[in-house]
Amino acid sequence: MRKRLLFIMILALVCYGKMLAQDTTTNIRGMTVNLDEVVVAAQRVGFDVNSFIKRVEDDTTFYRAFKNLHRVGFTASNDIRVYDKDRSAIKASLLSKTRQLINGNCRHMETLSEKTTGNFYTKDHGYNYYTAALYANLFFTQGTVCGEEAVTGSKSSLDKHKGQLKQLIFNPGKPIKGVPIVGGKVAIFDPAVQRLYDFSIIAATYHDSISCYVFTARAKKDLGLFDRGDIVIDELITYFNKENFEIVSRKYSLSYKTVLFDFKVQMNVEMTKVNDLLIPLLVTYDGTWDVAFKKRETASFIARFGNFNQ
Repeated sequence: MRKRLLFIMILALVCYGKMLAQDTTTNIRGMTVNLDEVVVAAQRVGFDVNSFIKRVEDDTTFYRAFKNLHRVGFTASNDIRVYDKDRSAIKASLLSKTRQLINGNCRHMETLSEKTTGNFYTKDHGYNYYTAALYANLFFTQGTVCGEEAVTGSKSSLDKHKGQLKQLIFNPGKPIKGVPIVGGKVAIFDPAVQRLYDFSIIAATYHDSISCYVFTARAKKDLGLFDRGDIVIDELITYFNKENFEIVSRKYSLSYKTVLFDFKVQMNVEMTKVNDLLIPLLVTYDGTWDVAFKKRETASFIARFGNFNQ
């Protein structure tokens, strides 16, 4: 009798384990998504994983948060460093504090302090380094800008590259038009690409204060050499506020290598709320780029924003 009871208990535990294992994965449009127990429980009381994945794919709050920097006054701490070939020394740098002022629908920026080393600037006060030029395009205001004035005329090659980089920053996971080889490989939700990734949704608390759903896409570890060559986004981790599904934080790693170019980049963005506006609080970048016929550029930057006012 005892042996029979023990057998029944073991059988029940095995069946429960199988049920739990099945319950912690779900298939969305051919994409297998791993769930933790908290998300599984939330699913039983109304959390829709399919809608959440669609929200991740179509999210625009991240893009709007960077646009919101044009709507508020703030002070910023800017730290840009360009390294030598083996990263043993800093060959150029900028450390500055800036303040953006808002007047009606116009904005302009003041430099409160600035220190540079090496050949950070060109003779005409342009930027000697691609990373610095991109940083300035994202976070510095030149002159007085009223509204969102459109740039007319044909765009330079650098302007086009800036636009493509913004697409990658604001919409990781979306294909990028005009970028050969790489453009379609960042579309991790496309059936042809998603098979290369492990996806998961877990519940976590961000900075011990904000309850979040965390979506992770990570390149599979057991990929063959051919499939590995199709990976651009190595990892994408996004924290979504449970209450309103706004992005709280995003971290991602990118890399790719061809005969003509290679790059390896890591970025982290933390958000804050200013009244009803979502605003970047901290942006960090660390990356290396090597393009044919140009010198490799290895650089990092930290942008911190504060003292917001509308």
